[in-house]
Amino acid sequence: MDETKTALVTGANKGIGFAIAQGLGAAGFTVAVGARSKVRREEAVQRLRAAGIDAFGVALDVTSEDSAAVAAAAVEDRTGRLDVLVNNAGISGRTDGGAQDPTTLNLDVVRTVLDTNVFGVVRVTNAMLPLLLRAPSPRIVNMSSNMGSLALQTGPQLAAYAPSKSMLNSITAQYARRLADTKVIVNAACPGYVATDFTGFAGERTPEHGAAIAVRLATLPDDGPRGGFFDDGGVVPW
Repeated sequence: MDETKTALVTGANKGIGFAIAQGLGAAGFTVAVGARSKVRREEAVQRLRAAGIDAFGVALDVTSEDSAAVAAAAVEDRTGRLDVLVNNAGISGRTDGGAQDPTTLNLDVVRTVLDTNVFGVVRVTNAMLPLLLRAPSPRIVNMSSNMGSLALQTGPQLAAYAPSKSMLNSITAQYARRLADTKVIVNAACPGYVATDFTGFAGERTPEHGAAIAVRLATLPDDGPRGGFFDDGGVVPW
C-alpha cells in the first residue's frame, strides 16, 4: 500500500482552508481540495502544485448528502483511504436587518448557517468515516470558533453563527465519545481572528497562523487528546 497520507480539507479553495491545505501539504500529505466551485477548486489545486504539493480537487457541497457520498467515492477511487479530514467549510450567515440579533433573529438564517456549519460536518464526516477507519492513524479536525464558547461569550453577537459553533463543539465531543475505542482522533480547533474575506480582512492573524492549530491536531500522535477544543494557546474553555 502507498504510504503517502491523504488529507481532505473542505472549503479549501481560499482563506484558512487553503492555508490548512498548504500546511498539510508541506507536512507531506497528499491534499484533496474540497470545494463547490470548479473554477476556484482548480485554481487552488494549481497553486498548491506550484508550491510542490501533491494535490487534487474533490467536488464537494457540504449541504448535500449526495455530494458528500460522491466525494467519498472520488477519494476512495484515488487513494483507497483517508488519513485526515478537516471540516473547515463554514459560513457566518447574513446579518442585515437584525437577522442575527437574538431579539429579531431570522430563523431561516439560523437554518442556513446550521446546514453548513453543523449538518455539513455530519454529512461529510459520516461519508468519509469508512475511509478514515482504513487509515493507521486517522484524524478529524472540526474548525470551530471561540465565539461558540459558552464560558468566554466573546466576539460580536451573532445569534446564528455563534450557536452553530457551540453545537459543532458538542457534536465533536459526541463523535469523540463514539469513536473512543477506534484509532480515529476527533478534536475541534479555533483558528483565532484571522484576516480573510470571512472577516472582511479585519483579523490580526494571517491564514497561516489560523491554520497552524488545525495542522497540529491533524498530525497528533496516537496518544493525543480526544474530544477537546484547542487554539494556539492550548485548551479553549467550552
